[in-house]
Amino acid sequence: MHYLDQIGMIASFVLPLFNIPLALRMIQRKSSDDISLIWVIGVWACIILMSPRALTSSDTAFRLFGIMNLIFFTLVMLFTFRYRSFGKQKID
Repeated sequence: MHYLDQIGMIASFVLPLFNIPLALRMIQRKSSDDISLIWVIGVWACIILMSPRALTSSDTAFRLFGIMNLIFFTLVMLFTFRYRSFGKQKID
C-alpha cells in the first residue's frame, strides 16, 4: 500500500471521530439549541444519499469514511433532536 493510500485511510477513519466532541457537548449541556437544524438535516441527508456509493466503492478509504461518517453523524443528528428545546420555556 502506497503511503498516500495509508494517509487517506487513516484520515477517513479519524475525520468522522471529530463528531464525538460535538455529541458529548450536547449531552453535557443537555442542549443543542446552538446547532442549526437545517445544517444537521442537510448534512445528514447528503451523507445518506452518498452512502450507497461509498458502500459499493472499490476505494477502501472512501468506503471506510462512508461507514464511519454515517455512524457518527447519525449520532450527532439524534442528539441534536434529543436535546432540542422545541418551544420549551426556560426558567431563569
